[in-house]
Amino acid sequence: MKHYFTDGSASPNPGPGGYAVIDLDLEKPVALGSEQNSTNIRMEAMALIAAYKIAQPNDRISTDSEFWVNVVTKWAPSWKKNGWTKKSGPIKNLELVQELYELYLAKPSIKLEWTRGHIGTKGNELADEWANKARQGATI
Repeated sequence: MKHYFTDGSASPNPGPGGYAVIDLDLEKPVALGSEQNSTNIRMEAMALIAAYKIAQPNDRISTDSEFWVNVVTKWAPSWKKNGWTKKSGPIKNLELVQELYELYLAKPSIKLEWTRGHIGTKGNELADEWANKARQGATI
């Protein structure tokens, strides 16, 4: 059973973005990516998508993005039921919402959890460090 930590970064926001998925056992990234013009929100989603693509049954994925945990576990079910619409207007980053939600549904035994960011949690700190490196061009 693996434990992955994810993080995304854009600086400035919006601006160049990067994301990382850290394998806690290895204490190193197993996925990195970037976009030239992005946002923190997009990079956080792309990190989670990458983690879900790697993760196996019963693995854990931790993110400091409470927003994306809420999207997947609370909001996406009703958005999908309503034809991918919400009362307040268009869903931003809809393609990422849909892809992440489908991965979440396809792998129900994976535990998705929110972790408080930047309080010294090793996996979260490594994910943050590598997301920033990915934003600056680092690859695996």
